[in-house]
Amino acid sequence: MHFVFNRYLSGKTIFIIASEFLLILSTAYISTLFRLGLDKTEIDIYNPNFAKIIVPTAAYIIVFFYFRLYIPDLYRPGRVMIIKLFEAILTAGIVLTSIYYLFPSLKIGRGIQFINMLLMPFVILGWRVVISRFPASGLAEQRVLIIGAGELARNIGKDIFKGTEQGFNLVGFIDDDPAKFGKSIINPGVIGGYGDIKSIVFSNKVNRIIVALKDRRAKLPMSALLDCKLCGVTIEEGETFQERMTGKIPVEHLKPSWMVFSDGFKSLRSRKIIKRASDLFFSAIGLLVLSPFLLLIAMLIKMDSKGPAIFKQLRVGENGKEFNIYKFRSMMYDAEDKTGPVWAVSNDERITRVGKVIRKLRIDEIPQLINVVKGDMSFVGPRPERPYFVEKLKEVIPYYEMRTLVKPGITGWAQIKYPYGATVHDAMEKLQYDTYYIKNMSPLLDFLIFLITIKVVFTGSGAR
Repeated sequence: MHFVFNRYLSGKTIFIIASEFLLILSTAYISTLFRLGLDKTEIDIYNPNFAKIIVPTAAYIIVFFYFRLYIPDLYRPGRVMIIKLFEAILTAGIVLTSIYYLFPSLKIGRGIQFINMLLMPFVILGWRVVISRFPASGLAEQRVLIIGAGELARNIGKDIFKGTEQGFNLVGFIDDDPAKFGKSIINPGVIGGYGDIKSIVFSNKVNRIIVALKDRRAKLPMSALLDCKLCGVTIEEGETFQERMTGKIPVEHLKPSWMVFSDGFKSLRSRKIIKRASDLFFSAIGLLVLSPFLLLIAMLIKMDSKGPAIFKQLRVGENGKEFNIYKFRSMMYDAEDKTGPVWAVSNDERITRVGKVIRKLRIDEIPQLINVVKGDMSFVGPRPERPYFVEKLKEVIPYYEMRTLVKPGITGWAQIKYPYGATVHDAMEKLQYDTYYIKNMSPLLDFLIFLITIKVVFTGSGAR
């Protein structure tokens, strides 16, 4: 189970979420004891009060997630972390008050929520201070040595050095070319050759080695690496490390052998059956519940500019099959009459006044629920691209057709991880996230994407 979760969240994040879930649960129960007394609140999992404290516990975890308290930069207490913690606790209080108003049976007693909110900042801050100093928590510093000095090694070094993942300290690079010794790659540089690996590992207390070589079939010093591994040093492929660290797969360095032997890219048939059943259920409910809202949006679009409220456009779907996608029109009706197919940009002059709002909040995507019902799309998956751009991108981007192995989605891993883009470079970046999604596709990842998408809709951050 830990391995499955670790595909999407680092081991540190999993540890913090799990430990704080138990901690918040305990705090809620202690608050109940303070208010009602031990004689009225027996410690019994079948006690109704115990069952009810699951609600505030889940609310705090979800709100903390939305306030980004589970990103590496906010693991340890600091000014920004403390501000966000207090904002999150106040927000959770408002959320719980609303829940209790709508569902009075979930209340756990008068004053308990207030006591819980008073205790929460001290509990969370105290716990974060403790675990940040406890090596077994996984928050202790990882000293990293990279074997290789090429592009992949440089990219991994940049990610570590700029702090993409807190807790890693780059010791340096290893290369078999003596001419590169002492050469700066990013900062630091090449600090030795293959014959120096063991001495560097032990003298610098390295606990993780990343192999980032373009061709390692006849180059790797296997004996030295085996000795290091037997001494407890973690050995990891560069592609695997970068996948876990960034949530994307570097396709420009991707080798078929890595895809064949790596975990993931398993049979998609059973997953597709589960996805299709859930897609039909939730899209039907969504269309039914949102129908009055959709009618209002359609009226606003018609009032703002001439043309139909909903337009259809040809896209490429699963296995390269083309279909018509439905969207609320956010541009002028004749937007491409003179230019032909072009990528839209965030400040595009063709976007209407209503279009700016519905694009920012992704409301323009809601009619795609019709595509989900028809089976052309799923809730979660790679965004469907237009045939014109697919043909262009296939010529310059390796493995671009891989993204058509699954149904395209209304939202997806690339949409929540990468901002709107309108260049070949942006298409390459998004493909790396899409490839990660296809490799690790599961109901858990879909649920995570769905939660983050809701946050994007309400905050407008990262909207395309």
